[in-house]
Amino acid sequence: MSDEHHFLLQRVQPAMVGLIDGSLSTLAPIFSVAIVSHKPLYAFAAGLATSIGAAISMAFSEGLSDTGELTGRGNPALRGSITGVGTFIGGILHTMPFLWNDYHGALVTAAVVVAFELVGLAWIRYRFFGTSFVKSLGLVSVAGAVIALVGALVGAGV
Repeated sequence: MSDEHHFLLQRVQPAMVGLIDGSLSTLAPIFSVAIVSHKPLYAFAAGLATSIGAAISMAFSEGLSDTGELTGRGNPALRGSITGVGTFIGGILHTMPFLWNDYHGALVTAAVVVAFELVGLAWIRYRFFGTSFVKSLGLVSVAGAVIALVGALVGAGV
C-alpha cells in the first residue's frame, strides 16, 4: 500500500468522518434550541455540549470499531483522536456565532458558517477522494438541509 493510501486511510478519512459528523449532527440541537428559546446563549450551550459529547462519542466509536491490523487503517487511538478533534471542530464552528447576543444576527451568521462548512467538506472530498465537487456539495448540502429542517421543526413545534 502506498504512503498516500495510508495517509488517506489513517488521517484524512478519520478527519473527514469527524468533520462531517460534527458539522451535521450538531445542527438539529443547536438550531432547535435557538428557535425554541430565542436565546443565543442557550443555543451556544447546546452546541458546545453537543460538540464535546459528539467528539468523545466519535473518538471512541472510531477507536473501538477497528484495531487497524486487518484493514491497514492504523493505530486506533490516533484515528479516534483525529475523528474526535474533527467532530469537535465541525460542531463548534457554527456554534460560535451564538456567543453573539443578537438572536437574528447569530442565527444568520451560524447559517452562513454552515454554508462554508459544507463547501469545505465538498472540497475535501474533491481534493482527497477524487469525487465531483458539485456532486459532493449537493450531497452534503442535502444532508445539512434535512438535519437543519428537523431541528427547526422540532424547535418550532415545542
